[in-house]
This record gives sequence, C-alpha cells and structure tokens, in this order.
Amino acid sequence: MKTDMGGPPVWGVIGVIDAEGDCAEWTFPAEPGAVRTARQVVRGQLRGWNLDSLADLAALLVSELVTNALRHATGPIGVRLVRPSDLDGVLRVEVSDPLPDPPRERAARPEDESGRGLQLVASSCRRWGTRPGAAGKTVWFELAVPG
Repeated sequence: MKTDMGGPPVWGVIGVIDAEGDCAEWTFPAEPGAVRTARQVVRGQLRGWNLDSLADLAALLVSELVTNALRHATGPIGVRLVRPSDLDGVLRVEVSDPLPDPPRERAARPEDESGRGLQLVASSCRRWGTRPGAAGKTVWFELAVPG
C-alpha cells in the first residue's frame, strides 16, 4: 500500500517515481481501478501545489486519457505532472502507455457511448499532443495556471 504524500492510502499504484519539487510521477497497473486512483493522486498533488483551481479539470482529463490507455494498451500506465520552469504559468500533464500508436480524434455520434475523450482534452486545454517514447507513447496536455 502506498500513500499519497502523507494522505489517505492509495491502492493500485505500482510506484511513485517522484513527488518532489515541480514534478510528480506515478505508474499504475493496467486495471480498471487505475482511473479512480489516477484522479485521486492528481487531485492530491495539485492540492499540495496550491493549484486546487485546476484539480477537477486535470483529474477529468487524466481519467479520459487513462481510460483510453486501458481500452487500447496492456501494461503499466504512467501519469506525470510537471510545472516547467521555462513555461511560467503552465501545468503539463502526461499520460504514457506501452502502445506506440498515437490516439486519433474521431467524431462520436450522439448515440455512441465512447469516442469523446480526445475531443474533451482538445477543447479544455491550452495545448495538447503526443510523442513517441522508448516503448510506447505519451499523450500530454497543458493547462494555464491562474495568475
């Protein structure tokens, strides 16, 4: 069992890679509980950084990307929050998985039960994109930090 920076127990985290300074990073197993746990740790970290105003949106977008990773990939899912020193006023959020194929936005029909996650990300953030990794890919987005 791991704890979220001294908070309540957080189940389903493979490891907290870093939670100091301006970067926090976690790895989750590819299991359904990862979505809920990812939301928890993102909210907790943003509270710790006094970025409560971004917590709900960041947690929602992370849950969409982690859900996509669970649907299409097997293996661990990484979540990373970064406050880049070279980009003042920006929070970068990254979700990584072992599948190399980049996600594709698609137009969901009104009766479709899925297919809106990337549209939600694209319409809610400052910028977003993907980049290949050594094993898989990372989908990232940036949110403006209120001044």
